[in-house]
Amino acid sequence: MAFEGLTEKLQSAFKKLTGKGKLNEQNIKDAMREVRMALLEADVNYIVVKDFIKRVTERCIGTEILSALNAGQQVIKIVNEELTDLMGGTNAKLTWSSSVPTIYMLCGLQGAGKTTMCGKLGAYLLKQGKKPLLAACDIYRPAAIKQLQVVGEQAKIPVFEKGTQDPVKTVQEAIEYARYYGRDVLIIDTAGRLHVDEALMDELSRIQQAVHPQEILLVVDAMTGQDAVNVAKAFNEKLSIDGVIMTKLDNDTRGGAALSVRAVTGKPIKFSGTGEKLGDIEPFHPERMASRILGMGDMLTLIEKATENMDQEASDKLGKKLQKNPANLDLEDFLEQMQQMKKMGPISSILGMIPGLGSKLKDVEIDENAYKKPEAIVRSMTLQERRHPDILNASRRKRIAAGAGVTVQDVNALMRQFDQMRQMMKQMMGGSKKGAMRRMAQQMNGMKPPFR
Repeated sequence: MAFEGLTEKLQSAFKKLTGKGKLNEQNIKDAMREVRMALLEADVNYIVVKDFIKRVTERCIGTEILSALNAGQQVIKIVNEELTDLMGGTNAKLTWSSSVPTIYMLCGLQGAGKTTMCGKLGAYLLKQGKKPLLAACDIYRPAAIKQLQVVGEQAKIPVFEKGTQDPVKTVQEAIEYARYYGRDVLIIDTAGRLHVDEALMDELSRIQQAVHPQEILLVVDAMTGQDAVNVAKAFNEKLSIDGVIMTKLDNDTRGGAALSVRAVTGKPIKFSGTGEKLGDIEPFHPERMASRILGMGDMLTLIEKATENMDQEASDKLGKKLQKNPANLDLEDFLEQMQQMKKMGPISSILGMIPGLGSKLKDVEIDENAYKKPEAIVRSMTLQERRHPDILNASRRKRIAAGAGVTVQDVNALMRQFDQMRQMMKQMMGGSKKGAMRRMAQQMNGMKPPFR
């Protein structure tokens, strides 16, 4: 999970503070020394770390902190606020042009995920009610145009390409195409290089001067740490970028790039890539990222993911069914809920957003394929068996196990979990709310989690 190493070290430093009734100046300085080392090991820019530690220390060393009974918590609050400010304070939204189409030009080095991000950004805007068009202007990398076409097809977004003709001419023709066919957003996929060079910058500058994009967005790989910051600084000096899109934040990144880019370039991170699927793109919220880094979870993003990916109509239908009679819950409902959960992303990512849980997952082996076995079992059943689970006798379970490629014990384990869930729903629908929640917690404690 992203920032895992940094989170662990920061929590270790703060644990020493929260265990004390009151703090003195030396306590704070010792803690800030550990924070400094944690940030440097996370590949945060040295000057950024120096300024950050100075600000936090100045705020902490005051009578209101040193004499407070909950001084440790107040120090964490200050660090949280300063981390948020370091990354920009608030979410920086895309700006829009007064004329159609609004043009976004994506640039960056090879390997950062620029072409895929064009599709992700297009898919994100499509959900916002926009009509995006992708323009293929990387005429050098083999199969770059084909890759964009494949991504566009997956996202159901048209791609404008003119082969290897001058990219400036291609963009100009793409604008006319967008206006003619009513596409209100144009996303330009530009050429990349293995490193920043004059030829690349000259071409990007020509495109910029020819079409005056509403925003130039630099795509950088979060896993490259300080190199990503240096790339952002070089591109900003040449093109005056408007924002950064950080890719691969779902990996075990050290976090240095995300914490340094804003301070070094003055430009905000607008989006983050959190996976390989087209839907794995999130608006970058500094306050939520700071909360994740400190191991405090990110419930707002989790709720947004659930709202975005859950089928409201199906959920309402299930809710009415359970209110009428909780015993009506069947394995088709069970399968539907699994399908909706899968849309929310990797299990580790979801669990990491739950406050207080992320730090406890360090030594837990999470099974990202946890849904596959139960899904195979349910799909091996007949429609009658899914709707009437009580008819599953020994011979039926043996046949289902063979069809799913699992053991009879696996089928029995799934049915036990299903029975527990149905019982839990029945208890939740009856009695007092407080008693129902207590019974629900007791039932959940007995259920097998999706990790070992």
